[in-house]
Amino acid sequence: MIVEAFLRWAETAKAGDRARAANALGRAYLQSEMAAAERAAAEMAMTFLLDDPSPKVRLALAEAIAWSPDAPRAVILSLAADQPEIACHAVTCSPLLLDAELVDLAASGSDVTRMLIAARGTISRPVSAALAEIGEEETVLCLLENDGAVIAPYSLKRIAERLGHHCEIRNLLLDREDLPVDARQLLTQHVSVALCSLPLAQALIDPSRLHRISREANEAAIVSIAGEITSREISDLVEHLRASGHLTPSFLMHALCSGKVEFFASAIVNLTGCEERRVRSILATGRMHAVRALYETAGLSREISALFVEATLLWRDASKNLSATMLGDVCGKLLEKFRRHATHGAQRELLEMIERLHIAEQRQHARAYAHVASLAAA
Repeated sequence: MIVEAFLRWAETAKAGDRARAANALGRAYLQSEMAAAERAAAEMAMTFLLDDPSPKVRLALAEAIAWSPDAPRAVILSLAADQPEIACHAVTCSPLLLDAELVDLAASGSDVTRMLIAARGTISRPVSAALAEIGEEETVLCLLENDGAVIAPYSLKRIAERLGHHCEIRNLLLDREDLPVDARQLLTQHVSVALCSLPLAQALIDPSRLHRISREANEAAIVSIAGEITSREISDLVEHLRASGHLTPSFLMHALCSGKVEFFASAIVNLTGCEERRVRSILATGRMHAVRALYETAGLSREISALFVEATLLWRDASKNLSATMLGDVCGKLLEKFRRHATHGAQRELLEMIERLHIAEQRQHARAYAHVASLAAA
């Protein structure tokens, strides 16, 4: 009878009065002791209010019950699908929304709805995956800044693929310790593309040279990453680079000259399909012809395989001399032996890259020397 009287009253009451009544009804449902019949009647009244023509009424109801695990689930689901200023209470606060329902809301809702989901106190991996797959920049920023969000490595990679060109997103990803290595590599590509797209760079640098600078900077970044990751991550990175076409002779030579042996060996294993133990044995102690055959099995042409063989032998010697700068030593000796006799285009291009590496290493060494000298003089 009480509910029937409420419904009759609601037909003629003003919107402000209905809103106050909706809020009071919701609070009474959660906080007052009611008989089963009364609770059922109150729930029916709240369901009726979902069709109220005034958003103020539905908002008042959402404010009263959205936070509670004891709220009627059907009412919460309806409020979550309402217009954004009403839905925000249910979407951001309600513990009753299941992962599947949040994923559906993310897929069918607006940008604002996805932002609200990304702002929840806790977000599971499936929900994070949905937001990573379809969320816009602001949604993904909110997700990455949310300490309560559990984000799977695959989802982090998808964010890097989709939105790595966005500076703020890229910085948030790079700050994460759980960022997978293949995602980190994708972000280096986005940085390279961003640099090439700068109007000043395009105005001052020839396009072919700008492309080469970008490519070599990207390779240098990946080689640096390769020296800081675990063995398990190395194999994942190698496979990612192979699948994306980045295991080029230039990149492999850079890794070899830099002494990134674990990474280089893993790349050769991937490219040849040979057993890892055998590959490592040939690289460490194999004779010249065995090393050359291994490289040619990996797909390196005959004219450049000789360079790789010599670099391998030089790497063996440099690795025994702990005081040496491996990159400088290997590059310098390769240039000394092959520069005057390079007849093939591929070999010349590789030697040009090696020379640029050598010059960069010399400049880095000079800067370090000057810094030490200045400290000693102070």
